[in-house]
Amino acid sequence: MHGVRAAMRAIRELVPGARLVQTEDLGKTHAVRTLAYQARFENERRWLTFDLLTGRLGPEARMWRHLHRGCAVRESELASFVEDPCPPDLLGINHYLTSERFLDRRLARYPASTHGGNRRHRYADVEAVRVLAAGPDGPARVLREAWDRYGRPMAVTECHLGCTREQQMRWLAAVWAAAQDLRADGVDLRAVTAWSTFGAFDWASLLTRDDGHYEPGAFDVRAPAPRATALAGMMRDLATRGACDHPALDGPGWWESPQRLMYWPAGRIDRRRDETPLRPARHAAPRRVLVTGARGTLGHAVVRACEERGLAYHAASRPELDLLDEAALVAVLDAVRPWAVVNAAGYARIDDAERERDACWRENVCAPAALARACAQRGIALVTFSSDLVFDGALDRPYVEADATAPLGALGSSHAAGERAVLDAHPAALVVRTSACFGPSSDRDFITLALRALAADAPFAALSDVVVSPTYRPALVDAALDLLIDGERGVWHVANAGALTWYELARAAAHHAGLSTATLVPVPLDAAGLTAPRPRFSPLASERGTILGDVDRAVRAYVDTRRRLRGTHAWAGHTEPARPLVPTLSLQR
Repeated sequence: MHGVRAAMRAIRELVPGARLVQTEDLGKTHAVRTLAYQARFENERRWLTFDLLTGRLGPEARMWRHLHRGCAVRESELASFVEDPCPPDLLGINHYLTSERFLDRRLARYPASTHGGNRRHRYADVEAVRVLAAGPDGPARVLREAWDRYGRPMAVTECHLGCTREQQMRWLAAVWAAAQDLRADGVDLRAVTAWSTFGAFDWASLLTRDDGHYEPGAFDVRAPAPRATALAGMMRDLATRGACDHPALDGPGWWESPQRLMYWPAGRIDRRRDETPLRPARHAAPRRVLVTGARGTLGHAVVRACEERGLAYHAASRPELDLLDEAALVAVLDAVRPWAVVNAAGYARIDDAERERDACWRENVCAPAALARACAQRGIALVTFSSDLVFDGALDRPYVEADATAPLGALGSSHAAGERAVLDAHPAALVVRTSACFGPSSDRDFITLALRALAADAPFAALSDVVVSPTYRPALVDAALDLLIDGERGVWHVANAGALTWYELARAAAHHAGLSTATLVPVPLDAAGLTAPRPRFSPLASERGTILGDVDRAVRAYVDTRRRLRGTHAWAGHTEPARPLVPTLSLQR
């Protein structure tokens, strides 16, 4: 604080009108009754920066005694701020969902990493949003407390949520709504700042680990040039019109959902509250996403992601919707009135496609083309999926979006033709190319089959000279939904960074699962006896922006999630016959 005061004095000698914007992370602490004294202390300490600069901290204040007796700060130093304050011209309030804390003595309820304490008690310190039954107080109440205490102009100087795109937007909407309500009530709140404009690396761990974890902001810097996300458009709308009507805003923020609770709920929901401070006004009937092919592996993953993200959806499978039945398609689109369609339907059996070319073509070319035409006529956003099989593997580097397609087999040919048909009919559509998908919920994915065999000491063969970009399906779906919300179009490669043979993928999975690879057998493509031709080298890269992380972390996430879902039975189940197994699906749907 001495430095702030001295700096402002020096600056104002040169620029007399210079103004000080002092920022502070402003939270609030809640606690069980036994720890109420600690909560009172924390809730007083949170004002310390502003109290010192405004000259409010006098000898009668608890924090004066704490600083002097507990921290050995000289009373003359403290008195200098009363005699010569440096009041901020603007109080900058940074408030996050994690800024509110809850203290609890019942340590057994919480992981050891949350345990701490003072000289009197041991306690867990956790995010209030994860434990309070009534939820945290939220930005409106915290900002009101700052205004009531100081009565000085304020601004929200950091508004950010590291999450999926619609959740980032909903948090900004909640803070914006709180700011508007406070302004209407006479609070001098000057601005809301969406921080950080260009995202943040490893902010989830406060830079204590080098995880390479990136959270986009208004712009995503993983592209050759910063790419505007839906947040940028929302900020523009709020700044120019005072409102934003993106369909992704219709649902609740995760902090408003019962799923937010990670621990045994503390307290009861206070139904006497006149308002829910984190909930801005929304559409009575949320606009929906139509998911086609919802019963397939990919469609199931899309539906699950929509549920987890609070995106309203309608799941349509083949019995309800045949995309080549124009009347049925029109009926569903007119009944559901979706703002977007995620097409997860399609033919994906690479070897069978050589024998069932007509069926493959109908499902991968004719059907998505018909869907694209219907969506274009109604102004509905569309995302559909393709695969690395559109390439012949002749390059010695990963393929990017601009590379010419040259499929080798029937499935790849249908994917390439389907891409062209969709974009010809609906130029604003998004085509996501991916590769070698795997996920924890499917029992038929290559990795699951490999680990199941290895866990049973059964032989398992994998192609040793076919290189792909294995892709974690849950991350693929989240990325596709983010791009859809952002309004992206055209072809985009979405795959985990890295290139592995199927044999190397099986070894990596076995390593993370702690299984022996003694029965894992490498098999060259020429000796595999497969019907369909395959590119030997088809890893994907992106010239538009690499969205997913490296494949090793993806495999580790798969193993960890599978164990969490299945426990000791993670790799249990029917084991395929002892003959060597080879991957037969590239884009498993």
